[in-house]
Amino acid sequence: MAITNAFASLAVHDLSSAAPWFEKLLGPGTRTMPDVVEWRLEGGGGLQVYAGPDRAGAGSCTLVVNDIDETADRLRTSGVVSAPEVVRHDRVDTIMIKDPDGNSIAFAAPK
Repeated sequence: MAITNAFASLAVHDLSSAAPWFEKLLGPGTRTMPDVVEWRLEGGGGLQVYAGPDRAGAGSCTLVVNDIDETADRLRTSGVVSAPEVVRHDRVDTIMIKDPDGNSIAFAAPK
């Protein structure tokens, strides 16, 4: 078996209320199914947000970015996070946030 790509997925309580928050974060998504909004990423992977009240808030994903400071500015100016904290490490800089349901989202900029 050759795995050629991956999609992350996060469950939310109510997709109609969660989708606008994720669109502020990632831009417009695509409704691939009635209970799924999807974003395809530049490197080939993607993120799916789906209605799953029984699993909502228990997920996590990491989104790889080129510039952590630009990401922090976008999070701040979009109103997603008022004061994103950039944590700097030798090999990667990160920002950790939570969506309104409590899912953890990490932004990572490898060095």
